[in-house]
Amino acid sequence: MFDLLIKNGDVVDGTGAPRMRADVAVQGGRIVEVGKVSGAAKRTIDADGAIVTPGFVDIHTHYDGQVSWDSVLAPSSINGVTSTAMGNCGVGFAPARVDKHDFLIRLLEGVEDIPGTALHEGLTWDWESFPDYLDALGRRQYTIDIGAHMPHAPLRSYVMGDRGADHTAVPTAQEIERMQKLTLEALHAGAIGFSTTRTTFHRSRDGQNVGTLTASLAELHGITAALRIAGKGVVQMISDAYLTNDDAFANSELKLIRSIAENTGRKLSFTVQQNDDAPDRWRHIFKEIDAMRASGLDVSAQVAPRPVGALLSFSSTTNPFIVTSTYRRIANGDNIEARLAALRDPAIKAQILAEHEHVNMTGNAGALTKGYARMFRLTDPVDYEPRSENSLQAEADRAGRNVHDFVYDVLMEEGGRRLVYLPINNYFYGNLDDVYGMMTGPYTLYGLSDGGAHCGTVCDGSFPTTTISLWSKGSKSGLKMKLETLVHGYSQRNARHVGWHDRGVVKEGYLADLNVIALDALNLSPPEIVQDLPAGGTRLLQTAKGYRQTIKSGEVTFEGGEWTGKTPGGLLRGEQRL
Repeated sequence: MFDLLIKNGDVVDGTGAPRMRADVAVQGGRIVEVGKVSGAAKRTIDADGAIVTPGFVDIHTHYDGQVSWDSVLAPSSINGVTSTAMGNCGVGFAPARVDKHDFLIRLLEGVEDIPGTALHEGLTWDWESFPDYLDALGRRQYTIDIGAHMPHAPLRSYVMGDRGADHTAVPTAQEIERMQKLTLEALHAGAIGFSTTRTTFHRSRDGQNVGTLTASLAELHGITAALRIAGKGVVQMISDAYLTNDDAFANSELKLIRSIAENTGRKLSFTVQQNDDAPDRWRHIFKEIDAMRASGLDVSAQVAPRPVGALLSFSSTTNPFIVTSTYRRIANGDNIEARLAALRDPAIKAQILAEHEHVNMTGNAGALTKGYARMFRLTDPVDYEPRSENSLQAEADRAGRNVHDFVYDVLMEEGGRRLVYLPINNYFYGNLDDVYGMMTGPYTLYGLSDGGAHCGTVCDGSFPTTTISLWSKGSKSGLKMKLETLVHGYSQRNARHVGWHDRGVVKEGYLADLNVIALDALNLSPPEIVQDLPAGGTRLLQTAKGYRQTIKSGEVTFEGGEWTGKTPGGLLRGEQRL
């Protein structure tokens, strides 16, 4: 008798092959038959009218802290993800000496917008070394499987002490050798790779640049040589190459990326987005990736399926008025109700608006504070390709209102919990045409969801749902992609990149990680502000519609969007073979 039988579904198997009508039988956590299956099962799911896909593999998340206190790991798990990689962008919580706990919390609070109060209360710190950290995760169970990179920033701090937080500090040869040995130790213990950050956008809560920002080639070569020595692991990184209009700087960063790939002989991926300051830089980067590939280097761009957008609210982390001194005074602390009560006071409103008149910022800061032509009310389902005529600026103009006053009132709607969407990256031309160009590039990986991070600003853990629902149906410009290609991108292709060869395909012998999806109904509700983090911390959480069942290792973990209470997932150590 089978443990589970899924009948009458259209199987999109994850390889990119055309969908086919087939049954899927599961036994002992593995797929044992695909096709016309007969025989009894302990449970049968009728997938008529639905597609059956592999569970999605998200290779870019930041659950490094959340894994200490949460077994569900939403939002990824409620968006069809069954395997995920964390420790990206060079930040995480291991290795960690006791005297560096506060430093690492401040770092993640700043870089990834995870409330420090939640981290202080939720982190168990039953580890010091990276192998200790993996052992701690191995004692826990989750709804999904998780793997972790060795992150550069805590490694640097662990070896260099306070100097490690200073990006101008140069490690000695002995310190580089020590970092290499610890990375090698981590890889042998089960790290999936090494990650680092080289972007000025990543700062600690104190505003300090991450210590890895300008790490030398000698440091990076020394550390990443561990991957070559071990013969395993991948490199993941973010660089400012995609957001600069300085050709020389972009080329120097791309030369560094090429050099790391040559030095390690391993797969490497890095973030590529469209930034307003250099809206066509991604095309230049893609040409350089083509050249790296032609040289035999396995280098890929991690790209997003929609704009990377900030969610603005008086009840979360940021909004246009956050730069005023009066708002900062009111918003200091976690008491949201007290904040909202103060913001309802007409005198407070007048003071904030008066201070805001003098704000004059450029770049992303300018877009955040006064970019009303790119701010939109969130709709249900969410429209990730909004038109300019629906912006708050356009609404205010039609109403004959002062736009600053109008936006303040909009943010006070729904009891002060109104969310406003501000597309930041990937939306320079007001459409998704360039996102399509990036997604259809020959050497791309679907990533950058940042699940578990940006708790009060961004809610992109739902990227897998957008990828399948939006792009299989088409953008407003009429661009669309084959469903089979999209599923492949979020299953087998990502799994292969990080060395997880036992999943991402609906085929006999593979892990029974599956989704049963009503494709026509697949969409996203607006994110909600919830207070479910330790110490009453606030985060944005977005639910999806259309997932009938998500199955992890043969067990139904989510049904109709609701958690079943099952936690068959756990730690993945390194590569996984069939």
